[in-house]
Amino acid sequence: MFENNQMSDMFSDDQVEMIPILSIDEDESIKTEDLPETVPVLPLRNNVLFPDVVIPISVGRDKSIKAVKKAYKDKKFITVLTQKDANNDEPDFKDLYPIGTLARIIKLINMPDNGTTVILQGVKKCEVVDLIAEEPFMEVSIKFVEDVPLTDENEEKAFISTMKELSEKIIDISPQIPNEAKIVINNIHKVKFLTHFITSNLNIDAKDKQVILEANDLKQRIQQVIRHLQYEMQVQEIKANIHSKTKTDIDKQQREYFLNQQIKAIQEELGGDMYQEEINRLKEKAKEKVWSESVAKHFEKEIGKLQRINPAAAEYSVILNYLDWMVELPWNEYTKDNFDLKYAKKVLDEDHFGLDKIKDRILEYLAVLKLKGDLKSPILCFVGPPGVGKTSLGKSIARALDRKYIRMALGGLHDESEIRGHRKTYIGALPGRVIQSLKKVQSANPVFILDEIDKIGKDHRGDPSSALLEVLDPEQNSTFYDNYLEQEFDLSKVLFIATANNIAEIPAPLRDRMEIIQLSGYSVEEKVEIAKKHLVQKQREAHGLKANQIKISPSVLQYIITKYTYESGVRELDRVLASIMRNIAKSISLEEEYVPNIDTEKVKLVLGKEKYNHDLYTKNLPLGVAIGLAWTPMGGDILFLESTLSKGKGSLTMTGNLGTVMKESATTALTYLQSIASNLKIDTKVFEENNLHIHVPEGAIPKDGPSAGIALFTALASLYSQRKIKPYLALSGEITLRGKVLPVGGIKEKILAAKRAGIKEIILCNQNERDVNEIQAEFIKGLKFHYVDKMQDVLDIALLK
Repeated sequence: MFENNQMSDMFSDDQVEMIPILSIDEDESIKTEDLPETVPVLPLRNNVLFPDVVIPISVGRDKSIKAVKKAYKDKKFITVLTQKDANNDEPDFKDLYPIGTLARIIKLINMPDNGTTVILQGVKKCEVVDLIAEEPFMEVSIKFVEDVPLTDENEEKAFISTMKELSEKIIDISPQIPNEAKIVINNIHKVKFLTHFITSNLNIDAKDKQVILEANDLKQRIQQVIRHLQYEMQVQEIKANIHSKTKTDIDKQQREYFLNQQIKAIQEELGGDMYQEEINRLKEKAKEKVWSESVAKHFEKEIGKLQRINPAAAEYSVILNYLDWMVELPWNEYTKDNFDLKYAKKVLDEDHFGLDKIKDRILEYLAVLKLKGDLKSPILCFVGPPGVGKTSLGKSIARALDRKYIRMALGGLHDESEIRGHRKTYIGALPGRVIQSLKKVQSANPVFILDEIDKIGKDHRGDPSSALLEVLDPEQNSTFYDNYLEQEFDLSKVLFIATANNIAEIPAPLRDRMEIIQLSGYSVEEKVEIAKKHLVQKQREAHGLKANQIKISPSVLQYIITKYTYESGVRELDRVLASIMRNIAKSISLEEEYVPNIDTEKVKLVLGKEKYNHDLYTKNLPLGVAIGLAWTPMGGDILFLESTLSKGKGSLTMTGNLGTVMKESATTALTYLQSIASNLKIDTKVFEENNLHIHVPEGAIPKDGPSAGIALFTALASLYSQRKIKPYLALSGEITLRGKVLPVGGIKEKILAAKRAGIKEIILCNQNERDVNEIQAEFIKGLKFHYVDKMQDVLDIALLK
């Protein structure tokens, strides 16, 4: 209740040297007309002086010592003002409260340690009118503030009785306060002085005492003091209860327990235990969960353990976080699927042009789910070059099904625990990203995109692709085990869709668990349609343009696609269109004249000269140069296979960063050509007297595979027979020593690459004809295909007479 820095130290919780109580009754106070109006100022820290109360103060600051000595020499009056900030060692006038107390210096004592102690008696409440001087000490002019007195005598008696009664109860409860303090309280008969005396000794902040001092209504001041007394009595009662329940002689461990019990008892008195409230919150959330019996039992076991653990223990927060994860996860909580197949088809068509095979597969899944009502979700894997819409298709599927959508990027993932999570005993442990994602969307049947699954890493921390085996196995993922949860979680209703550029980079066991759907690159016609229906509108809106401010015709779109892009997807096309939109937006902002209809000249002005020339190496190919077709994870491409002879002893040199298989194809082609040299009227001495050099340009890029076999053979046949190869012709197929042509893969990508490059004729193995027939006719319009099964047929078509 009471402080130890005043003369009434018998009321303090921590007793120091006992000092007699000095008080002056109001009847003995000095008359107002005898009081000065200009006086020095003594700033006080952490304390407030009240009228009629006497306190000793140790004075240490130079200004304060000067002010006290000056006042003591004159009329012994000084104004005591409280600092707003007790930490301010050199307070200015603005740092002091304007209302304080005029005090009389009763005694000035020079201490043995050269300090100064002054005993002050509060005389009258005053308010500062003006600052007279700041040096060598503060001096102010003041006016006196009169209180609004109590008018009801009975009310006054009631207030006196209440304050004395509360004070005596506090003295009785607190063992540190001596009973002699009651005598002091009972010998005060004036309500105003009793109020000031008790307030001076209350253990409250200086700012709260200042509020009481500034209250002009005496009744209001008394009520504030009573509130503080009641609060102090409640605190003392709680302390007494706690002390009666706990030991006083305790070791370190018992001391921690004692403090926690104190906190708990205080919280119960204040309206509840926050730890218990947290446990009650978890139990309430658990009631809403639809989880299995084993999970429910595990939850009850863990929450029972939580209730028994000391909240200060490190394990408490670990179990609390774990239970938080349990109640936040969507156990058996599913969104309702939309089985309207027409709506689903409309959504898929709106968002993506083409991709009919994938759309049909999704509609099949929906149809079976609609009929059967319960179906394990398929694990789909979209494989194709960048920019063909693999990831965005997943988002469209989620919209068509009315499911939540999650995308998890797997590129560069090295740590197995990113999938399975860490055991909860580790500091900062969390569930794996699969479980984290499900918590984020609050659904156990979202569309879950595993992006770039072919780019998962592997190091000493484990193999994430192996951890994905359980996630992506329809027979196992209904009991997926996360290391953090330590419970099985059902992933069988999640529609997992993986995306990849290169299927060869996906580990075989993981590839075996997925249904592979190939996404080929787009033809020029498809790109024109995609640009018309999606990209132009998207970029127009992104740049704040209206439909009438820019118009791009299909023919101009085709010009942009063929002359400024060379890709399987449409990302580069999207960037090129953005460049055109920015140029138009600039013209509109600068109020320049421009033509909304974009033509080829405007395209050249904005994008510069044409980037891709399709006549490269297609007209008048030199002897020994053939065009091959290649497949890459980025889509199809064309290769120029060059060969030349130089005088020597028949050695073979191959350059261009070629792989083993491609080198073997070149050796096979040369051997077979030597075996049929007479048929082609080639002098066999040419092979012995000349060195052969085969080169494939773009040497920084690794090249491998058997599909360049017939192109290599044709280039060598052209070189040795001195017959040029037909212009605008490309070849793709594997060669054997018997002169057979074998089929190869990636046909659609190769054909689209050939068309982008301006090729007009393509030679393929006759077994690849079925792959060509799967491509829509309008996409390969203008291309002529030759299907062969023998190398002789290739030479008959490729070499000019």
